[in-house]
Amino acid sequence: MKVEYRNGLLFTTIEIVYKGRKKKVNNIVIDTGASQTLVSQECVDDIGITVSAEDELVVSYGIGGKEHAFSKEVGEIKIGNHSLKDFKIDFTSFQYEDINGLLGLDILISGGYILDLKELELFQR
Repeated sequence: MKVEYRNGLLFTTIEIVYKGRKKKVNNIVIDTGASQTLVSQECVDDIGITVSAEDELVVSYGIGGKEHAFSKEVGEIKIGNHSLKDFKIDFTSFQYEDINGLLGLDILISGGYILDLKELELFQR
């Protein structure tokens, strides 16, 4: 699948399936420096993804400083024509304009994704 190189970052789109409801989330940065995938909670609250008592609260540190999030298992995450089922990802109030999340190493490694920087494509073998 093609990725977009914009403002020095690589962007893609993912689809999240939660309790049978689907949502495409655009402007996801492919971030090989992020250990966990992180998605803006505001982008998915319309499909019922909100923090609840059984969710794990997590703290992460990055270029923007300290971030708080909650982890929730979703039914499926689709990236292009491929998907991962029953996968736990982090959700937070994302503070960056025109960025709705980070596609981290948890998904990239679990899915065996390959990033071709010459052709600007993300694919699986």
